[in-house]
This record gives sequence, structure tokens and C-alpha cells, in this order.
Amino acid sequence: MRAIILAAGVARRLYPLTFDKPKCLLEVAGQPILDYQVKALKRVGISEATIVVGYYKGMIINHLKTSFDEFEFNFVNNPHFFETNTSYSLHLCEDVLREGECLLMNGDVLYPVELLQRVLDDDKDNVLAVEAKQCGKEEVKVIEGADERIVAIGKELIEENSLGEFIGVAKLSEAFNSRFADSLSQLIEAGGKADYFEAAIHPLLAKIELHYVDVSDLPCIEIDFVEDLDKAAELATSDLFKSQR
Repeated sequence: MRAIILAAGVARRLYPLTFDKPKCLLEVAGQPILDYQVKALKRVGISEATIVVGYYKGMIINHLKTSFDEFEFNFVNNPHFFETNTSYSLHLCEDVLREGECLLMNGDVLYPVELLQRVLDDDKDNVLAVEAKQCGKEEVKVIEGADERIVAIGKELIEENSLGEFIGVAKLSEAFNSRFADSLSQLIEAGGKADYFEAAIHPLLAKIELHYVDVSDLPCIEIDFVEDLDKAAELATSDLFKSQR
């Protein structure tokens, strides 16, 4: 099992904090967001990750190589980070996707080891970590069907019909990733470089099962705004983050 972490974005909504630093290296309770993720991966026995970089890529590469010299990193560069989104970043990882199962995560999510372990331990092959809650327009929402199966995903879904927010951590099988890579290619060819990667998941939901695991009881947050950083700092003081500090 390997991980793919998407960390190429500019994070304009966090200006001026991200004028001279990528979002994933912003500090939460004394250490970068990305460090919490890498330490969580180590705790669950994963020591290999592909990191998609772009904005201030050198800072990310140098930080990870210096701070985690025992970890095996593969860096994929997205040179078009200003005008593209996660669909294009993940498309650049097509070869990695086709190699087999993986953990996929956005590089701006704070979560404890227990969340990652829960996703990995789920007996279903393809699982998204979902926080069941009332969502707004900004969240990537999911709609559930029978047996914890996801039948729709995207930011544009009607809030009242949604189960909650996909918080940006997923376990995906080799079979799913093969179709996912094809779907991403089709999306990019159709002009979807500025879309989120969930736009390539949605067409697959009728063809291959994708389920969710409820992580609402765990402290986690996707960091998009300054106020999210403040909330994340509070969450990171939980005992659940002890092994990641």
C-alpha cells in the first residue's frame, strides 16, 4: 500500500499566509499540516508516498527529505498549479494509480492516526472518509445509497440531500484506480483541468462500488480558511494526536 498526497495548490483563500509558503507547510500547534499526515502514515505501517507538488515545490521537497529521511518519497511536479486543480494533479499520477491500491489524500487535511487506521481496516475495497453533518456550498458532499454505498459526490450537490462531507482521505483498490485513471484522462481531455478529482469519481459510481466510513466522532478538518487553522490548532491538542506531535 502506498499513499498519494496532493499538495500542489496555491491556496489563495489563505492569503497572505500562503504568499511565501505552501498551505501544507502552514503550522498547526507547532508543526506543518503535512507532518501530521506523514507521521500518521508511518504509524499505520506505510513508508512510501507520492507527493504532487507545484507551488513552492522546493520548500516541500526539502522539508520532507530533511524531516523524514527514512521515508520513501516520489515527487510529481504540476507546473500548471496556478490554473489547474486536483483533477489535473492526480492525472499526473496516472502511472502510480495504475500500479495498484493506494491511500489518496489532500495535503491540507488534519486528522488523527485513528482515522487513517479506520479507513484501512474497513473490509470494503473502496472507502471514503466522510464526516456526517449538514454541509454548505464549499464542502465536497456525498449522497448515500444502501449498504453505506456512495451514489453521488461533488460540491454542487443539494445540501439537504447530502449525508456529509468527504474530508479528503480515501482507500482505493487496484480495480477502482484503473477505471479512475481512465476517467481522469477523459475529464482532462474534455477540458476539466480546473475541476476537483471528485468530478472523475462521480461517473464511476454506477459501475463500481464506492463506500464510506463515518469519521464524525474523530477530530478532523480540511483547512481552507484562516479560521480553519484556528480550529485545527484546537483539535490538534486532543490526545488522539499524541503520536503525531
